[in-house]
Amino acid sequence: MERIIRPVSRQLLRPHLRYPFAIPPTPAVKRLYTMGHGRPELKDKSLFIEKCYINGEWVGAQSGETFEVHDPATGQLIGKCPELAASDVEKAIQAASEAFPSFRTTLARERARMLRRWYQLMMDNAEDLAKLITWENGKPLADAKGEVNYAAAFFEWFSEEAPRIYGDTIPASVPGNRVMTLKQPVGVCGLITPWNFPAAMITRKIAPALAAGCTVVAKSPQETPFTANALAELAHRAGIPKGVVNIVTASHNTPSVGELITTHPDVRKVSFTGSTNVGRILMKQASSTIKKVSWELGGNAPFIVFDDVEDLDAAVMGAINSKFRSSGQTCVCANRIYVQKGVYDEFAKRFAAKVKDFKLGLGFENGITHGPVIHERAVDKVHEHVQDATSKGAQVLIGGKKASALGPNFYEPTVLAGMTKDMLIASEETFGPVAGLFPFETEKEVVELANKAEVGLAGYFFSGNVHRIFRVAESLEVGMVGVNTGLISDVASPFGGVKQSGFGREGSKYGIDEFLTVKSVTFGGMGEPLQA
Repeated sequence: MERIIRPVSRQLLRPHLRYPFAIPPTPAVKRLYTMGHGRPELKDKSLFIEKCYINGEWVGAQSGETFEVHDPATGQLIGKCPELAASDVEKAIQAASEAFPSFRTTLARERARMLRRWYQLMMDNAEDLAKLITWENGKPLADAKGEVNYAAAFFEWFSEEAPRIYGDTIPASVPGNRVMTLKQPVGVCGLITPWNFPAAMITRKIAPALAAGCTVVAKSPQETPFTANALAELAHRAGIPKGVVNIVTASHNTPSVGELITTHPDVRKVSFTGSTNVGRILMKQASSTIKKVSWELGGNAPFIVFDDVEDLDAAVMGAINSKFRSSGQTCVCANRIYVQKGVYDEFAKRFAAKVKDFKLGLGFENGITHGPVIHERAVDKVHEHVQDATSKGAQVLIGGKKASALGPNFYEPTVLAGMTKDMLIASEETFGPVAGLFPFETEKEVVELANKAEVGLAGYFFSGNVHRIFRVAESLEVGMVGVNTGLISDVASPFGGVKQSGFGREGSKYGIDEFLTVKSVTFGGMGEPLQA
């Protein structure tokens, strides 16, 4: 008998209501859900799958247990996914292990064609994938469509990298020797992905792994598993051999599943995107078998506006794009906005005016710019940061409170002025729609403030002084810098951080190296003279 596990943090809705919302739906949303019989209408309904993908088949948990997934915007039950135990995930690892010897020997061009077919299938089904993202993540549909394009681009990019895995010939220092290197796939890869980009985070890891010749076991996030399942179905249609891609789900079993992935001897590589605290745990576990690992962890991005900025409106839009993308729920979001005193007041006025024009609501409604945060715990953290700041003297220019009329997971886009370094936002990642504006006086002062964080993922600044641009870009202790832009995500650009934001790079020409090992081959006795 199936046992349903209901996460404690979710409130069950009254089943007798015609529209299963936590709040009365607007007419537009009512029409949407009426047409879809309680769910958004997919062109290809077979892309909504409540199973796990292991060894080329859709399966449930051996125990029969499932967990529920709810729409963060409405509280509506979306569906259920298998609550896999470690023993279930062991089967996925075994399938990947058995598939690896064959898959690693496929021609690079063949792997490239597989990834290209997967890319095309994503583009052909982009509308349905975007609906799934909005449904389970809450981001506006326009943002979800952008994510699908970004996610698919990793398959396209690494399909082009697969045939370009080159070794070297090296002049030897020993007479008669010849040295060459080979780049070979590391083996079975365990991938653990977050909920904030349900499609892009998984494709950014799977694409280089498959391009390199590795097989994968990917743990999708409990909050957003259905997008990953749809991608697995498209992998099947693209002709990816069974066992090469495995997608597993779990909710309360996540810690034990994570421990299995990080300690299993057949898993040779682990890639994780998530919080720094969880990264520390996984790193400790992975050390037991000395795995190759890459971590993309938390951020606390500084965004600096110098008073020599050439276009203040461009700086305002850069900060808007960086801070409020996905309602502030990205690891590269601006978290501390430092504005030099010469332009501080004018920047604050223009910035608040832009935020005032935001439209908060359900992601499927036309004109909505921002949706909910992922759950009530996230709302509580955001509100704690706002209350802490105002209690210490910050002024609320816009927002500053929960948008409870829309539902428990909504928070008003907020702008705070008069921020100081003793406030929580100065040292903690908010991961929500709150922008704190910090005044500063000198370049030296602001760089020291920016570098004070224990993490170092992304940093941004606006300046019209070319000398300052190079000084500051080189001085910021981060893995990625945006100069006169608030958007830095690009498949061609290496993504990753320094300090406690982790190590390793995703995307770009460097991304595939994370899934390869370098083998040197030395040939002796090669210095004999030509035969007469």
